[in-house]
Amino acid sequence: MKTYSIKPDEIEKKWVVIDAEGVVLGRLASIIATRLRGKHKPEFTPHMDMGDNVIVINADKVQLTGRKRDEKVYYWHTGYPGGIKSRTARQILEGKNPERLVYLAVKRMLPGGPLSRKQLTNLRIYAGPEHPHEAQKPEVLDVKSMNRKNTRSA
Repeated sequence: MKTYSIKPDEIEKKWVVIDAEGVVLGRLASIIATRLRGKHKPEFTPHMDMGDNVIVINADKVQLTGRKRDEKVYYWHTGYPGGIKSRTARQILEGKNPERLVYLAVKRMLPGGPLSRKQLTNLRIYAGPEHPHEAQKPEVLDVKSMNRKNTRSA
């Protein structure tokens, strides 16, 4: 039996919309990363971009468990000497770009490399409930009903 490898013209990409309101961040990010890579499909091929296009709405209402909202720190470096900066998850969620928290979680769950950077372009995250992709007719993926641990009430 030979290993089947899908060809680029056989790839079928769907559009999926996920409501992040009340969903735990890590569980949401792992589901999104799986969808972006295409691992949920039976014909998954690791070296091809065959994942779905994912739209995340209400990213500012995502939940974190434990004390992560106040104690989880995101670091980055400006490139200058002594230029290390940090923000907590609460500061990011209450700041100008709360969707960045979901983006970073998904980005860090994908393997590093050119293919993952390409797959990350298929992710669109919006802080509010509206998105401009109605023309693509996205189907709704209900992450809350997949597992009772996926949700957390504030």
